[in-house]
Amino acid sequence: MINFNGELLSQENIQITTQNRAYKYGDAIFETIKVLPSKVVFWEDHYFRLMASMRMLRMKIPLSFTLEFLEQQILQTVATQEQASAYRVRLNVFRKDGGLYLPETNTVDYSMEAAPLVHKTKESYSLDVYKDFYNYSGLLSTIKTNNRMLNTLASIFAEENEVDNCILLNEKKGVVEATNGNIFMVKGSVIKTPALTEGCIKGIVRNKVIDIILKNNQYTLEETTISPFEIQKADEVFITNAIIGIQPVTSYKKTTFKTIVGKKMASNLSVLQITSA
Repeated sequence: MINFNGELLSQENIQITTQNRAYKYGDAIFETIKVLPSKVVFWEDHYFRLMASMRMLRMKIPLSFTLEFLEQQILQTVATQEQASAYRVRLNVFRKDGGLYLPETNTVDYSMEAAPLVHKTKESYSLDVYKDFYNYSGLLSTIKTNNRMLNTLASIFAEENEVDNCILLNEKKGVVEATNGNIFMVKGSVIKTPALTEGCIKGIVRNKVIDIILKNNQYTLEETTISPFEIQKADEVFITNAIIGIQPVTSYKKTTFKTIVGKKMASNLSVLQITSA
């Protein structure tokens, strides 16, 4: 069942027209959320990012869009699925039908879809760099809009070149993120991740990992500019997102990496997922 504006419907009963603005213009944002039985993981973080994104995109936030209301809608949507240890939920928010580039209204519709989560981190995980097109730096790139063409093309490139994922670059040829998450590199006692000014998504797990690093006196964190060449010199590299948590990378081009720090961070994150409010 899919939750469309608070009503649980089968897929064939969803009424989305050719005037849908998410379809026509990518005029939509989304959150991909991990849900454990009776618990939406890091829900407050997802909620406040969603609200900030809607404000930035001039979407009118419904009065009903409270933290508690949307959380309950997510749990009701998950309850229609077969029993599982975890679920993946996508929450979509898009402006109502009408208009060309200029919308007729800034009011919104929303939908939620859920599925049992079967993802597991891989022991062997390879990266390459995608250079055909760039992810332009700037605030708009930090929002999870439905315009994911770059990620789609990079994912096709990864499959064609038999690697698991690709690094996306900005117009300055600096590292932005991976196709499906934020990226961190470890060199000695320093852990680096691209700054938000590089154009990376304001990742929920990115922020959690930054908090873990800052509370650990063993490492120094740098949110900065990173070149693809630096990645080759790293001791470790790992990718973060709300679904996988932390995926250590084992190879990039001809370089192989350790996974000690990434696995340690993953263990700390797992505790947070269970204990967070």
